Parts: sequence; structure tokens; C-alpha cells
Amino acid sequence: MPAGKEDDARAFYGKLLGMFEIEKPAELRKRGGCWFQSGIVQVHLGVEPEFRPARKAHPALRCADYDRLTARLKSAGMEVIDDSTIPGVRRCHISDPFGNRIELIHP
Repeated sequence: MPAGKEDDARAFYGKLLGMFEIEKPAELRKRGGCWFQSGIVQVHLGVEPEFRPARKAHPALRCADYDRLTARLKSAGMEVIDDSTIPGVRRCHISDPFGNRIELIHP
């Protein structure tokens, strides 16, 4: 993530995706960024001085309430791109505020 954009990360990962921010270890806090958790999954966002978003490589997150989450994202004006290329799998792609690709999968 770009430097100084922690509040944007909190709004997206915390409020929109419903993840909880977890405290970074003291030694890592001075580097910026933030960490989030939902269940056993953690997402660690680190600051990169010359940040470039990951548009191909991406995490895939299983969503217990896929329909509710994707509806909430659409209501917030997010682009939700459905992907039916894997037979029998409901999934879509979104981008975080920094342009990083994220896949959402229905269990």
C-alpha cells in the first residue's frame, strides 16, 4: 500500500469487508501499514515507497455471506466483476483502494 493511506485501508478492509484491525508488533508499527483479520485469515498491508498495485497476483477470500458482502460492495459504488470461468464456483474480483486485486469466493 502507499504510505499514509492507513485510513483508506481501514475504511475498505475494516468497514466494507468487515475485517478487524489487529495490532502490528511494536517493531513493525514504525514502518506504517496495517493488519486485518477475519476468522483465521490475516491480511498484512505493508507500505512500499514506490508502490505498484498487484493487478494479477491476488489473495482469494472465502466469504460466508457472499451475496450480502457483494451487495454491500456494490451499494458502496465498488466495481464487482463476476467470474464464471471455474465451473461450479461462485466468485468475483474487486480492487482495494490502492488497486490491488482481491478475489471473493462463495464457499
